[in-house]
Amino acid sequence: MSLSTKSFNDILSKIIKSESGIKKVILVDRTGLTIAHVSKFSYIPMDVDGIGAIASAVFCASEEQGRNLELGALQIVTSEFEQGKIFACATGQKGVLCLISDVDVNLGLIRLVLKRSGEELRSILDEFLSEMPDDMDLGLDLSDLDNISPN
Repeated sequence: MSLSTKSFNDILSKIIKSESGIKKVILVDRTGLTIAHVSKFSYIPMDVDGIGAIASAVFCASEEQGRNLELGALQIVTSEFEQGKIFACATGQKGVLCLISDVDVNLGLIRLVLKRSGEELRSILDEFLSEMPDDMDLGLDLSDLDNISPN
């Protein structure tokens, strides 16, 4: 079955409507590539791909840190700023869900939404990403770099 980003957008739209303080929802894979995103305020300029990539990197780094300290599975990464918050959680083994919110967002509701949405996204994300080859041929073999002369 071929999945479209419409499935993801439907779930992300449900997430953004669940709490008035949520401004943006971004779904990325573990490499930081944006899969889907929704926003309440599309007129606010925002580098969605950059934010998603950073959120994925921060989540994966925190996950590795917890693994090294034998703290168990990472639940949620929260970054609190003067004017807002960023939350990230895993969506299966291959994805990261990122929420950007107002500073006064209901933390309990956010945790619940992240948990439920992460579980809902897990199966369709794993299926979506399994349709992509694991080692995509980007046309560059790293051994080609050995043949480049410095001049």
